Amino acid sequence: MSVLLVGISHRSAPVSVLERVAVADTDRPKLIDTLLESPHISESMIVSTCNRVEVYAVVDAFHGALAAVGEMLSNHSGLDFSDLTKHTYVRYSEAAAEHLFAVASGLDSMVVGEQQILGQIRTAYAVSDTQRAAGRALHELAQQALRVGKRVHTETGIDRAGSSVVSVALDRASAVLASPDAENGLAGRTAVVVGAGSMGGLSVAYLTRAGIGRVIVANRTRERAERLADTVRAAGVDAATVDLSDLASALSEADVMVACTGAVGAVVTLADAHLALAARNAAQRPLVICDLGLPRDVEPAVAGLPGVTLLDIETMKSDPAAGAAAADADAAREIVAAELATYLTGQRLAEVTPTVTALRQRAAEVVESELLRLDSRLPGLDDPQRDEVARTVRRVVDKLLHAPTVRVKQLATTPGGDTYAAALRELFELAPGSAEAVATPMEMRAVEKTDGFTAGMSAEDVWTKGMQE
Repeated sequence: MSVLLVGISHRSAPVSVLERVAVADTDRPKLIDTLLESPHISESMIVSTCNRVEVYAVVDAFHGALAAVGEMLSNHSGLDFSDLTKHTYVRYSEAAAEHLFAVASGLDSMVVGEQQILGQIRTAYAVSDTQRAAGRALHELAQQALRVGKRVHTETGIDRAGSSVVSVALDRASAVLASPDAENGLAGRTAVVVGAGSMGGLSVAYLTRAGIGRVIVANRTRERAERLADTVRAAGVDAATVDLSDLASALSEADVMVACTGAVGAVVTLADAHLALAARNAAQRPLVICDLGLPRDVEPAVAGLPGVTLLDIETMKSDPAAGAAAADADAAREIVAAELATYLTGQRLAEVTPTVTALRQRAAEVVESELLRLDSRLPGLDDPQRDEVARTVRRVVDKLLHAPTVRVKQLATTPGGDTYAAALRELFELAPGSAEAVATPMEMRAVEKTDGFTAGMSAEDVWTKGMQE
């Protein structure tokens, strides 16, 4: 069995496509169940964030599993297959593990080094575990990825550029609102935070540190809004809550708004913005709206209103603060490479261990069979004699097996080391189940590590071949 990754992120697709593919928390369990219906997929996990959707699946055949994942994403997003494949990337086996380690380290984030991704990977694994969709392979992969991410953030300065997209967006908002007399454009201002989830919590934390004067929290569930408002008050900042239906009224008071609900469809409409602007002097009181939702929480047309600056995920891509220092990024990559080597060594050893165990079990069975045969031919042997013969035979077998079993474990840690275990299984006619095959020989030759795609084929070709087989 091996791991297949199919993903779409801010690096491969525009926001309009990411919005269509985005997986809400309520949808994730049923999509995981859909994947497990495929005979080629035994485990699955979906990582969904504001700028990526990645499906990790433990598979027994590359193309069959790829077709199942593609069909699920196409049905979920409503995108035609041809449109979807233009924006996807595929990783397999070692390349899939390497990618997840890089993601957990913040190397693949829109804001390089952001730490929120660790919680999102942890949530993705927890959902799969609850669905009983995470077995040994995904458990080990996810837990190792979390350890790698923690190590990178502990041992490098990769996160010094900012904790998340939130910090970049609000830094930009502060610059827009700043005046010649005050560089901190957020100090003493009024902010509206729409959404009381993790992104809302990060926004509130940043705003309070920046000296915001007042925070108004709007959320679908009033109870969660009140809890977040209590956090603001505990930091010594005035706070209030409103229902989403009163959002236009709250906006009329605001200088900055952060929207991060994860809802399907716009939460802030053009009509809401018109009502808010009608109650204020747009020329003297500009409004900065940070739309960090995926799909978008704010209708794009709001950007065209006078006095409104709309900052969204697309805007964040080009922000220079979204990159970490080159030296820190290089240090993080070195850690990822070292941890990947350790992980792969462990995986290869785990794969060869059943073969070694089966070989020794087969040898023990042969020894016992021959000792029984000896008893029938020489019934006059007394117990001490029989025991000495048994010990001698076992010592001979152990010495004969010692070198090949030790050597096959050593060779298993090298690239292509699984072929030595396969040779043992063939030579000694061991049970096929002693070490599961990852895929057919043809598939193993076809799938190379070259950027995760089948060698010599485009992403679209890989998908098309997967659907045809």
